[in-house]
Order: sequence, then structure tokens, then C-alpha cells
Amino acid sequence: MENNSKLTSVKHIAIAGNIGAGKTTLANRLGEHFDWKVMYEDVDHNPYLQDFYENMPRWSFNLQVYFLNSRFNQVKQIQEGDVTVIQDRTIYEDANIFAPNLYEMGLMSERDFQNYVNLFKTVSSFFKPPDLLIYLQGTIDTLVTQIKKRGREYEENIRVDYLARLNNYYENWIGNYNTGNLLIVNVDTINFADNPAHLQAVIQQVEERISEIEQDIVKPHL
Repeated sequence: MENNSKLTSVKHIAIAGNIGAGKTTLANRLGEHFDWKVMYEDVDHNPYLQDFYENMPRWSFNLQVYFLNSRFNQVKQIQEGDVTVIQDRTIYEDANIFAPNLYEMGLMSERDFQNYVNLFKTVSSFFKPPDLLIYLQGTIDTLVTQIKKRGREYEENIRVDYLARLNNYYENWIGNYNTGNLLIVNVDTINFADNPAHLQAVIQQVEERISEIEQDIVKPHL
């Protein structure tokens, strides 16, 4: 797989994973290797994120609606475009992990949660799932280590129990994921950020999965 022009029928690769799993790092590495456009999670320009970490009950609904709108616009651009894109975090994670977790923790009201769920159902009818979803799976110890390593100020107050709850939601979601092609990468044992051999192994897995997807797309349906 030498360049983007060979992947015209596979337009959308998405990376999912808990906070600290390495989504942005892997998106950058794969984007550079395959000549894919990278679409990042809108963190630096998110006007609610800092307030959310300081007062979750007050800002949880605002934060989730902002992310929903941002990622819906990304998916719309990807599906209307003519290049292959790798997306840093998916729209499904907002609806299946973050919003339900905030609601269950009492950090989002029943009214706001039901409003969000209905909004997601409406929005999700206008897009299809990614051609390939890459899930970065890791334990809490690994996630905490990587969060501390990157040193983002707004993540300093993230509680371990909050990460653990998110991880449970992620595992349940991925365990029942049946809307598209899935590749799981365990970040406890695969250090693609610092180990070139590990990165190459991930690249090979991605190449193999995309080749399978391409073959299935062109396969005649009898």
C-alpha cells in the first residue's frame, strides 16, 4: 500500500480508545505512513473542556453536544470527500461511553441525557460507520502513565475511578460492536509510540485488514 490513491474505496479509518490510550499518536503515525489525512479531536479549541473538568455536573451536557456537533461535521466531510481520512476518536464514543457514564455518575441530569440520546439518534441516521475501527485497549495503569507522560494541564484532575468507569463502558461497547470492521490493538503490550518494531506490526495489521475490506468491496454479490 504505497499511497492514498490505492485506497479510494476505503475512505474512513477511525481510532477509538479511552483517555490516554494514544489515539492521536497512532493517527499521526498511520496518517504519515499511508498518506492519509488526519482529523483530530477538537480539544485545544473546545470552549467547554476546562470548565467541564472543574465542574462536571454544570458543563457535561454542553461538552457532549459540542463534541457531537464537531464529530458529525467531521464524518460529513469524510463521507463527502474523495480522500482517505483517519479520525482521532469517533462519534460513537460520545453516545456509548461518555454521555452514559456521566448520566450514571449523576453528572448529567435525566432531562439532559434523554435530550442528548434523542439528538444522537437523529444525527446518526445521516452517516454510516467507519470502514475500519481501530480500538486501543489498555489497563488503567497504562492509561494513567501515558496521561502523566503527555502532561496536559486540563487532564491533571482526572480521577482514576472515572477512567475505570470509562474503560468498562469501552469494553462493553467493543464487545458488542457489530456495525463495521474492527481491529483491536492492546497498548499494554504494544508501544507504537516509542518502539518502531511495534509500530510496524500495527501497520502490517492495518494493511491486512484494509486489503480484506477492499477485496470484500469488489467481490461480486451472487
